Amino acid sequence: MGQVVGRDDLLLVTLDTLRFDVAVELAEAGRLPNLAAHLPGGRWEERHAPGSFTYASHQAMFAGFLPTPAAPGPHPRLFAARFEGSESTADRTYVFDAPDLVSGLADAGYRTVCIGGVGFFNKRGALGSVLPGMFQESHWEPEFGVASPTSFEAQVARAERVVAELPAGQRLFLFVNVPSLHQPNWFHLPGATREAGDSRATHAAALEYVDRHIGRLFAAASGRRRCFTIVCSDHGTAYGDDGWTGHRLGHESVWTVPYAHFFLEPGAHR
Repeated sequence: MGQVVGRDDLLLVTLDTLRFDVAVELAEAGRLPNLAAHLPGGRWEERHAPGSFTYASHQAMFAGFLPTPAAPGPHPRLFAARFEGSESTADRTYVFDAPDLVSGLADAGYRTVCIGGVGFFNKRGALGSVLPGMFQESHWEPEFGVASPTSFEAQVARAERVVAELPAGQRLFLFVNVPSLHQPNWFHLPGATREAGDSRATHAAALEYVDRHIGRLFAAASGRRRCFTIVCSDHGTAYGDDGWTGHRLGHESVWTVPYAHFFLEPGAHR
């Protein structure tokens, strides 16, 4: 990562609330053609989330603690703050002298941009301003939020504009928090109703919706140079699993998340 940072643009996409099992099932069934085309081997990696809800998980990820591989370690990290005695910092880790990765990349000359989704990024109050406040530039509008059936399309359009307005030589760290998987998501499945509410099936339909539009985001992010990309979930959610519903709880459906990282080559996406 010491070679990547400073050379390539960077994209971090959190598919907020996406369950690992749903992500795997759809990829294996060929229902995620745009995402699966970039997953190493066409498969999601199973990892454990650093938190059980959005705020906690993103605080950890922005400190360099991405979801951890779901196997015995040690697991060297891609990014880490300089910290004496860290057992997950290796020779290939990008080490930053800042309290968080976002500030560390800004110090390295990156333009840091956040395109928010769920309420922790809406800047409507003090708590919703903490995470976007880490970035030099942040965007949130109601059409980006969880209640919008076209939230991801609106976010992608904003990302395209952000990239288009950057000077050619300016390196970019773009972060997008995708709210489409989060409740409410019933409106992504034809025939579903507000009264029936969300389900595992509507969650899957929301992921298919994201897949239909993510190619535009990848094209924008890699439109100027190669882009190192991370796509993952920050946590899952329960739909009645073992009697549990929702997240911010310690169930496997919450802690187990899909993860992938890969390079997007310039001009290779539409």
